[in-house]
Amino acid sequence: MRSLTYTELIRGNRDFRNLLAGQFISELGNWFNFIAALGLVRLVSDASPLAAGFFFVARLIPFAVMSPIAGTFVDRFSRRKVMIVTDVARTVIALAFLFVQEPGDLWIAYVATILLHTLGAFFDGAKNAAAPNLTGREGLLAGTALLFSTRFLLMAIGSALGGWASAAFGYEVAFIINAASFLISAYTVWLIPEDAVKEKADEADGSSGRSFLSDLKEGFVYSVRNHFALTILIMNMIWATGGGAINVIFERLGGIYFAETEGWNSDVAVAILWTASGFGITLGMMIAHRTSIYLDRTGRHRSFIGWTLIAHGIIFAIGGLVPTLLLFTFLTFVSRAVVGVEYAVQETMFQRSLPDQIRGRISTLDRGAEMTVFGIMAYASSELMYYITPQTLTIASGILSAFAGVSGSLGSGRKGPSSSSSRRRR
Repeated sequence: MRSLTYTELIRGNRDFRNLLAGQFISELGNWFNFIAALGLVRLVSDASPLAAGFFFVARLIPFAVMSPIAGTFVDRFSRRKVMIVTDVARTVIALAFLFVQEPGDLWIAYVATILLHTLGAFFDGAKNAAAPNLTGREGLLAGTALLFSTRFLLMAIGSALGGWASAAFGYEVAFIINAASFLISAYTVWLIPEDAVKEKADEADGSSGRSFLSDLKEGFVYSVRNHFALTILIMNMIWATGGGAINVIFERLGGIYFAETEGWNSDVAVAILWTASGFGITLGMMIAHRTSIYLDRTGRHRSFIGWTLIAHGIIFAIGGLVPTLLLFTFLTFVSRAVVGVEYAVQETMFQRSLPDQIRGRISTLDRGAEMTVFGIMAYASSELMYYITPQTLTIASGILSAFAGVSGSLGSGRKGPSSSSSRRRR
């Protein structure tokens, strides 16, 4: 099957353009919020590792817990309406950070973060379930790469701009930009017709005759009984045992260690690392199209996924041994470029394997399981900062992430649902 190029998809598909534009704007605001909120927590808490750990948990665990529920919800109701309502609600919640002024106000930042990422689980579930309907099978690889590369490109741009704006104008500006971005995103989704985001629009009112709990259970049963889906679920959870430390690593190495030893501004140093991570993943995803063509001919998707995960983890682990921020930034960029190729190939394979009527449940369950481990490890990593160095944590993070590739390589002999597609992560 021929896959559309990026240019063909963008030029010929207005509905996908609108979804992509909305994500571009809202993700830009999200990264403004992340850098500013993290800096605010660091400032108000006097750089407490535990306070940063609570902030990371508030970002990750609500998303993880709500993802299976959100997936069931978006399979039963209008995906378009879910995206619009959650965007409007997040517009209001994003402004709550403006009221954080002293240590006693930190609970506001935590609650606002929890609410933003709870709603984010519903938005992402609806968006990910709708995307294959907007792109079609021929445009799915290009659409997946564009949606996720845009997200990580905005990680780069948004982090850089967010760090600069926070340092130059204060955190308030970043929070206002984040709120405005959700409102613009809601408008772009509103431009997409209802029948474009689901195969059977007449079932989008939740009136299929099945209970919500029955649909929720069906998603869990499918994930356990389907070998392909279960393999992805386990592999992503293994990756998250190492990947969950990245927030703490960037915060402690960039915002504390290199800021002190090399004289960097803390917000700028953290932003540089997230910028390198974003550009690396974006580059990887942009070359995924040609990589996938080669893999389609050879049928080596699984071994490719396994070995790229191993390489990505080893490269990142080496970053714990380098003496400067710039060297660590370079290794972060390379490791993320490697995993960016893997991500696009894997996500396309995964999405192609899922029936439309259950896609929201399975994709969000996979993401939720990964984020649960990710959040637990983020908190554990923040606690470990009282006992080990950020460099040691970096080495451990890379090695643990690489084990996901080992599990993928060992399972490469088992055939998936299609030898001409791919799976999922981060």
